[in-house]
Amino acid sequence: MILSIESSCDDSAIAITDISSKKLLYHNKISQEAEHSAYGGVVPELASRLHAVGLPEVLEGALPYIDRLKAVAVTNQPGLAITLNEGLMMAKSIALLQHIPLIPVHHLKGHIYSLFIEKETIMPLLVLLISGGHTQIIRVEHFGHMEIVATSMDDSIGESFDKVAKMMGLGYPGGPLIEALARQGDENRFSLPVPLRNSPLIAFSLSGLKNAVRLEVERLGGEAHMSEQDRADLAASFQKAIKLHLLQKSKKVFAKEPIKDFAMVGGASANLYLRNAYEDLCRTFGKTMHTAPLKYCSDNAAMIGRYAIDAYHQETHCDPLAVHVERSRKQQNGTLL
Repeated sequence: MILSIESSCDDSAIAITDISSKKLLYHNKISQEAEHSAYGGVVPELASRLHAVGLPEVLEGALPYIDRLKAVAVTNQPGLAITLNEGLMMAKSIALLQHIPLIPVHHLKGHIYSLFIEKETIMPLLVLLISGGHTQIIRVEHFGHMEIVATSMDDSIGESFDKVAKMMGLGYPGGPLIEALARQGDENRFSLPVPLRNSPLIAFSLSGLKNAVRLEVERLGGEAHMSEQDRADLAASFQKAIKLHLLQKSKKVFAKEPIKDFAMVGGASANLYLRNAYEDLCRTFGKTMHTAPLKYCSDNAAMIGRYAIDAYHQETHCDPLAVHVERSRKQQNGTLL
């Protein structure tokens, strides 16, 4: 069995996964959304302190499996360094005490493997990863080769949802709040710009769209003076602009990528409005669409454990003392994860 730990942001999560059957034997996490909602986003120092309390609490349920572990897996990049360290210190301690190897896991690879929790691996695969910190299209040829085909030039989808929700006084996290509100709105009321519409670049950019929303909020008198219908219509119009932007750039990739299996992963992939749009796009291009169950779209330890199974078979584990938190760096097109 493999014990896996995820603490890259504001979820304290631990899982136990059977190596041979890929069955998830234990999975639990503590979300910090309530604590961060007052600030409109994640406060790193607060998140770290909450992990210090939450991770040992979640570990309690995994203790019956400790003596049967073959390895420990932990997210070590990318993410908030101060929170990643909380998970890494726990993972190192368990690995050293049990005399078992440690498997460092790239968080984005974990999201890709959320597709395969309790399932067999499907590769090659074209992946749209939309999360709190990333908006990328990734070509996954095999376990050892994952290449970024397109990435964001500025804000990610998740960041934009959060910031727009804050502008409209909705709270945190913004993604689910805007999606729910948009169902009651008119997506054609506000003429928001579709980013990079006339640009040949295969890339994503949301800073201009986010600013356009800010200007509309100001024109309406600020968030305190917006009616509920104003909020619903603006949320729907914003979500539509994001959809059109994603689809426009994805079409360019689909047109030249022969890979037939396509997937959406990451927290924002739980947005059913966007999922439905991509299902239509896949039908148009003759691709088979894959998504993770909604409960595994956001950060979780089950996806870290599932990646670790393939890593264990590839013998990519290492000495616990040699693993450290990797500092985040800007990822460009063509970068290998």
